[in-house]
Amino acid sequence: MVKIVSRKLEKTENVYDIGVTKDHNFVLANGLVASNCFNKSHSTAYAYVAYQTAYLKANYPVEYMSALLTANSGDQDKIQKYIANCNKLKIEVKPPNINQSEVDFTPLPTVVTGEEKNQILFGLSAVKNVGEGAITAILKARKERGEFKSLADLCDRVNLNALNSRTLESLIKCGAFDQIEPNRHQLIKDLEGVMKWAQDRNKDRNMGQLSLFDLGETTAPIFDDVPKSSNVSDFSAQEKLQHEKEILGFYVSDHPLKFAQEQNLIQDAISIEEMKGKKSNSKIKLVVMLAGIKHHLTKKGARMAFIQVEDMTGQVDAVIFPNKYEEIKNLLTENSLLVLNGKVDKKDEESQLLVDSAEALEKVRADAVEQQKKPSTELDNSRNELRDKEIKSDQSITELEKPVEPLEIQKNRGKKEAELLITENGSAKERQIIILQLPVHKILENNSKLFEKIQAILKEQSSGNEEKAKVAIGALIFDEKEKNLVQFGRKFWVEDGETTINRFKAIGIEGKINIISG
Repeated sequence: MVKIVSRKLEKTENVYDIGVTKDHNFVLANGLVASNCFNKSHSTAYAYVAYQTAYLKANYPVEYMSALLTANSGDQDKIQKYIANCNKLKIEVKPPNINQSEVDFTPLPTVVTGEEKNQILFGLSAVKNVGEGAITAILKARKERGEFKSLADLCDRVNLNALNSRTLESLIKCGAFDQIEPNRHQLIKDLEGVMKWAQDRNKDRNMGQLSLFDLGETTAPIFDDVPKSSNVSDFSAQEKLQHEKEILGFYVSDHPLKFAQEQNLIQDAISIEEMKGKKSNSKIKLVVMLAGIKHHLTKKGARMAFIQVEDMTGQVDAVIFPNKYEEIKNLLTENSLLVLNGKVDKKDEESQLLVDSAEALEKVRADAVEQQKKPSTELDNSRNELRDKEIKSDQSITELEKPVEPLEIQKNRGKKEAELLITENGSAKERQIIILQLPVHKILENNSKLFEKIQAILKEQSSGNEEKAKVAIGALIFDEKEKNLVQFGRKFWVEDGETTINRFKAIGIEGKINIISG
């Protein structure tokens, strides 16, 4: 680091600016520095580049994202973010292919391939342990005699001085040979024997000991004498993904968290990319894979941990303090899939997660499946003839045809409390009613805890004063197929509708005030 200890003015020079009618200096006559001398040429250049990139992304997204991936192939975080962006743009990033991949990422738009989706083919230069010399040798051999038919064919045609076993192993593990032989484990097992066979053939060529097939005009040599190891089962899906992570720095063929995203398993979870846009102290939930862990001992002898987690959009650091460590430590194994709750901590625009709780994703998934399998739930007991009906602001409560209540609210309430619309002197009065929006998946995820939270808020807002509590409460429970109105008893009415709605929004429940009359 360089520290400036003194300054000396040597001279002043004229500075010319595009669009400025008069010449001016950065340093004025009195020795002061001008504050309005930012070159308009700079702003023009930046604006022009921004316009060009925006135009290319809008009109040539495949080509643009290919160039972006190529330019940032050494930055794992950026690559993850750009691949996630490709997914949003419905662009498929294909794994490396020994017979198709070029040096850089290659755009494959539908107008060229005839496929249903735009594609980007992974570049060989972004594969770990594959150097420039190896890529040149592979592309040269492919150009001269066409696609490789097998691992033996490649080893026989490519100069093995430029292509060592480490390079070939990396290409196999990341899926570059999948179209030739999908069993990656088998290719790894055969590799040593095939390379020795190819080296022996090369020696024979150099000594002039060619076979009859080499002397002929056949374009496809016979490989009957290629050594073959015993058959083995392929790597597991998890092992393949680990190899891709190791060789490419990220997952290409699949992602361990893809199923959670596709099934929308954790409804209120956000991505790491979204997290980085949140303010400090924001409470969030992440579905992540544990990529790295460092256990730490504080000065007081308490254990804590610094972890690195990732999803399909990027990576972020997280901290588990001693007061949470003992609860979570059993879940802290590398590559484990977790649901993390915590707060965003921002320092110098960098975000990290302060972990409050953690749960294994598989357990969350199993609990959700088990909940769905139950033959009868509290929700089932709340359903009635109101299916497929919506509450409208101008709809009378009498049109709602006997709405029912959750079981825990039905208990300990009198018959009189069931009247949502109170009448005075025999005539109906206009009333406010808050309708809470409760998706079925949210109820299933939270089980009975959700209703407990609702009751706690209503009890807080009613203050036990029925004279002041003039706002009625109802809830619309719904999924894609049906809607059910749930009516809360008179004792759950509240005093201030707006305040109550804000309290519900704080726990993730939307609500709306409707005016009803008899």
